[in-house]
Amino acid sequence: MIHIGSIIKEKFDERNLSVSWFASQLCCDRTNIYSIFKRESIDTSLLVKISIILNHDFFKYYSQDLELKE
Repeated sequence: MIHIGSIIKEKFDERNLSVSWFASQLCCDRTNIYSIFKRESIDTSLLVKISIILNHDFFKYYSQDLELKE
């Protein structure tokens, strides 16, 4: 099973961004960002926003997981 929050955190850390900046891009509070990093699953509309902000396709991890299960 994919832990999408840890993948988002990994990509976030690679870009050396601040949590405050990320929160402002998502129009939320900083505490929500830490919550996102802990999530095993995430709403698809939020994942689209995060993918755009971090310029990374997070949906591919789900596609890869499906391919492995076939």
